[in-house]
Amino acid sequence: MNRKLIGVMLVAALLASAMLVGCGPKEPEQEQNGDVEEPKYKAVLLLAGNLGDMSFLDSANRGMQMIKEQLGWEVKVIEMGTDPSAWEPTLTDVSTQDWDLIITGTFNMQTQIEEVAPKFPDKRYVLFDVSVDYTKGDYSNVYSILYRQNEGSYLAGALAAMVTTSDMPRANEQKLIGFLGGMDAPVINDFLVGYIEGAKSVDPEIKVVVSYVESYSDPAKGKEMCLAQYDMGVDIGFNVAGGSGLGQLDAAKERGLYAIGVDSDQAMLFKDSDPEKAELVLTSMLKRVDNSLFRAAKLFQEGKLEFGKAESLGLAEDAVGLAVNEFYEKNVPEEMRTKLDELAQKVKSGEIQVPSAFDLGPDAVKELRDSVAP
Repeated sequence: MNRKLIGVMLVAALLASAMLVGCGPKEPEQEQNGDVEEPKYKAVLLLAGNLGDMSFLDSANRGMQMIKEQLGWEVKVIEMGTDPSAWEPTLTDVSTQDWDLIITGTFNMQTQIEEVAPKFPDKRYVLFDVSVDYTKGDYSNVYSILYRQNEGSYLAGALAAMVTTSDMPRANEQKLIGFLGGMDAPVINDFLVGYIEGAKSVDPEIKVVVSYVESYSDPAKGKEMCLAQYDMGVDIGFNVAGGSGLGQLDAAKERGLYAIGVDSDQAMLFKDSDPEKAELVLTSMLKRVDNSLFRAAKLFQEGKLEFGKAESLGLAEDAVGLAVNEFYEKNVPEEMRTKLDELAQKVKSGEIQVPSAFDLGPDAVKELRDSVAP
């Protein structure tokens, strides 16, 4: 084999390797005065919605701030709004610019990434809360983040069941808990499956009232549905509905009953502005988009982020879990907190395997939901 052919093969191998991992450490730049300036990475976050949901999108924004403050990156957040016609043009425009990482997420952006990413093979994309279909094309420049929200929701369900069967001051005699979903969709039902399984692990006879808002931005409808749940006898409910879920917290305050927040630490969000509401939010099931984005940026900077694949993150990676704050420690009895810690360790170790809606499929999810209907 001649040297020229060997050289061509070597270059090809290096290029293939580069497509699978992050670009790695940048070379320091030499300033005109001779000083060496530390390289600065740049990342942009595209939101298919707007900040201020006090939930999922705000968590992603916090991740960008962590990247800026702890890694020293230059970051930008673009709120694309709720009009889908703006999403792909914005993604395309950003892809022509000088960003090391282009970050976006949720199921809303899967199609757009699948369309745009192959057109810009020299760009690197991070897609969170959904994965591109790697069998459909060349997505070797896309890293997808999936979350095992069913694991964190298992703990939320266990807590809800312990509360509703306890002698806590706002609990009643009915073994009835609530769930408010944004959509009847696989990712929301993954929360639901974990929630039901966690509750049943505490009491197999538990019943769950399930409602879907069919919107992530209608808190008035969310409140109306949760008021109906509380009036049925629910004494603690779990919201997984983005901005619509804020209505559940309003309903909890109006009825003086318990709630479990989602994605962000929703009790602490209301600590100063509405302490009465905050007192009723026993914890939140955190979907740590912030941690996962920070983790991805750090791995990218180290040249260890594996593009061309999806990665699933759960309790073991601190990507999901219950919020531990002053309200949780004050209002949730110690024996419950101890039990939840034990359950979390068993999930992390694999001793407890939490079913997933993605594995069960829609028919089995419906069957499970119907089995706990009051």
